[in-house]
Amino acid sequence: MDGSGSTGQVWNPHLALLVAATFFMEFLDGTVLTTAIPNISADFGVPAADVNITMTAYLLTVAVGIPISGWLAERFGARRVFCLAIAVFTAASLACALSQDLTTLTVSRIVQGAGGAMMVPVGTLVVLRGTPKSELLRATAFLVWPGLLAPVLAPLVGGALTTYLSWHWIFLINLPLGVAALIAALRLVPGTAGDPGRRLDWPGLFLTTLGVGALVTGLELASAHPDTPWAAVSAAAGALCLAAAVLWMRKARNPLFDLDVFRTRTFRAMATGGFVYRLTISSVPFLLPLMFQTGFGWSPIHAGIMVAAVFIGNIGIKPATTPLIRRFGFKAMLVFASLASAATFTACAFLTPETPQALTFALLVCSGAFRSIGFSAYASVQYADIMPAQLTSANTVSATLVQLATGAGIAVAALLIRIFDGYPAGFQDAAGPFRGAFLAMAALMLASTIDSLLLPRHAGAEVSRPGQAPVEEPRRPRPAEERGTRP
Repeated sequence: MDGSGSTGQVWNPHLALLVAATFFMEFLDGTVLTTAIPNISADFGVPAADVNITMTAYLLTVAVGIPISGWLAERFGARRVFCLAIAVFTAASLACALSQDLTTLTVSRIVQGAGGAMMVPVGTLVVLRGTPKSELLRATAFLVWPGLLAPVLAPLVGGALTTYLSWHWIFLINLPLGVAALIAALRLVPGTAGDPGRRLDWPGLFLTTLGVGALVTGLELASAHPDTPWAAVSAAAGALCLAAAVLWMRKARNPLFDLDVFRTRTFRAMATGGFVYRLTISSVPFLLPLMFQTGFGWSPIHAGIMVAAVFIGNIGIKPATTPLIRRFGFKAMLVFASLASAATFTACAFLTPETPQALTFALLVCSGAFRSIGFSAYASVQYADIMPAQLTSANTVSATLVQLATGAGIAVAALLIRIFDGYPAGFQDAAGPFRGAFLAMAALMLASTIDSLLLPRHAGAEVSRPGQAPVEEPRRPRPAEERGTRP
């Protein structure tokens, strides 16, 4: 194994900042291309709708590539894989900028997605393995901000680069950043040997990759082509494949993932209430700009500036998230974040073009702050009681679920808009479908609240209040023979 845990390791904020920077590049490139689609279609002489394949190919590649990243880190060493991922992502960014047609751009985006699929989970693993649990809150504070900021900043960054330079600069800007990140990684990431004897669970990988890929495809189809039945067919096929993968890995001798991580209550919270929380929160950067532009008739710039308030809330509360969690504990902060977020969703449903701009801005700042608290709490509590030997599996499973929840948030939001479009009761203005979607998301968020209320009082206390509160003994992995493994 590529390191066994955090014992004897020293918290390195520079390493955490490096990994966070690479995450930001990966997350940003997932959505930043949206604003450049008209320019790309004009340059390539293809319909704008066809250019969407470049975004779908990237997101799909990231999703299906994450499951194997944990095995690659174990087999070849996390440092080697992480540095390779940065190099691949950077080189593919150059290929994207130099593309002369849609086919070349799509293939380059697939390669870029493969690099991104390794950067996110392997980079997280590098940080977690070198961080004692007493410093886990500080470490995850660094790792959370890219996922918070990238969806909000993507329209602004993409719009500015496309308007004042060209769409090529969306990719060219990655070159100096990637080179700097690679140099820093070679200096900061500790070199550890991989395990040459680590075998790959081929059936588990095949079923998991196929399942994740089909689910992501179904989510993309649900938001882009809701009139066709293929979204439901693809999603159902993906769910069946993942169910088969679980059954296989529960019996496999060397499973792709150690599914015993789900026996740990604090980790399971990430997969239940945490999944719902991320799904609903991920819908906001999708719903707000559409409501402001389609429902209120605002210009893209006006809408973008208002949505930036969410970014201000994210950043403004960040210095306080760790002290708040240490003071009140994970359970209280998770319940608060979900209830407060549900309240802001409800308030968004009652916004109108006549609502004072300052009041709308303040509401979105608060929404961003609550969003940041919830993200930080879930990112930390999921690893609070995980054994060092289970860290790779927990990290890879978490990264996969995060990717699915993000895609589901956009798909569910698009579906809700369609359901409420033309709904006779309730709101009668052009923003009516968006109001209904926000109210439905607020109700869905309460499922996350219920899950958080069921957490033990001192959940994750070893991380939130080290040495100050009773801690449940982490559940140790069952012996191989107890899992029914084959000889």
